[in-house]
Amino acid sequence: MATIFCYIDGFNVYHAIDDENRSARGAKSHLKWLDLCALMREFTDPSVHTIKAVKFFTAYPTWDGPKTQRHRNYTAALEHAGATIIEGQFKKKTAFCKNCRRQYNAREEKESDVNIAMHLIDDAHRDLFDQAFLVTNDSDLLGPVRLLRNTFKNKQIKVIAPPYRRHSKELWGAADKRGQILEQHMIRCLLPEHETAKDGSDLFRRPAEYDPRR
Repeated sequence: MATIFCYIDGFNVYHAIDDENRSARGAKSHLKWLDLCALMREFTDPSVHTIKAVKFFTAYPTWDGPKTQRHRNYTAALEHAGATIIEGQFKKKTAFCKNCRRQYNAREEKESDVNIAMHLIDDAHRDLFDQAFLVTNDSDLLGPVRLLRNTFKNKQIKVIAPPYRRHSKELWGAADKRGQILEQHMIRCLLPEHETAKDGSDLFRRPAEYDPRR
């Protein structure tokens, strides 16, 4: 059996779904309630593959309480499904508005690319997997992908593009195998509505706007 570790760029996947949902006028909100562990199994053959880890790389918008709470609700659901959450952070930056021709303060998610690269290479060095699944279309990760292939000749990497997005030609060219998340994959891989702890409290609960029946 080939051991697989999965590395998922959380915001890369989220924004792909969110942009499509906006185009569909909210008709695809339910796809945000995505079970990433189940999704990764869509790309395996259970007779020859076993997934040992699904690592989800993300950051919490700590300046916005409601958004942070919603995001923690989702990561709690992912952890219950078997994922490991790797936290980055947002940093302030100065941006420029092309319309009003003025600078303004903005925030940018940082560290996820570095965290993915570090975990990918460290896990390979520790010989924890035979094959890595990398879910992103961010070409900034080309270096770690090349390093993995050049240094660890006995390991393979499969690059999986987020839904509704074109793949990165650079990443796909460097990978051993390639895949694309399709809408039908996501429809089959939604998280349960809720889960309760032993004391009766909610471990997580699906937001009403993510109800696929609405």
